[in-house]
Amino acid sequence: MRKPEPESVPVSIPLVVLDVREDGAVAVTIDGKQLAPEPFAPPWRRSSFGQIIDRATNDRTTAVRVEVREADGTSFTDIIAPRRRRATQPKPEAENPAPLPVFLTVEGDGFVPGEDVAVAAITGHTDAAGTGAARALIDAAQLSADTSGGVVEVLLLGRVSGTVVVQRVAP
Repeated sequence: MRKPEPESVPVSIPLVVLDVREDGAVAVTIDGKQLAPEPFAPPWRRSSFGQIIDRATNDRTTAVRVEVREADGTSFTDIIAPRRRRATQPKPEAENPAPLPVFLTVEGDGFVPGEDVAVAAITGHTDAAGTGAARALIDAAQLSADTSGGVVEVLLLGRVSGTVVVQRVAP
């Protein structure tokens, strides 16, 4: 008598679809449900691919199938596998608590009210106020000081106006 074979269970992984428009904007769905950027974040762009995949895979803990549909009609599909998990070693407790971050302010004028303003060495984005002024708070711990006495250059770039503000700050 033959042994009964177990039923095969179909494997199902989420489908992430990225519809890229001619202007570079991207509409994202996961299994047919829209995936929007974080609140107050700029709309998804082609350059947001890494962020989209991180969100869709829960920071690369689950596998997903990705389908990218370009504006010219071409498309490609790939499977993004989860990262391998490493065994974590318990960290020794520090005797001194971690230092609090020090924030630096960089400001400039000449931006279009409400425009997206890039902050470089691209640490984030900010929006121009209704007056056309922009402001960025930068965690000095994220910046590496150059060799000229610990001074760092910070750049604000208006994505619409093209306004560029460069300031040197000392962390």
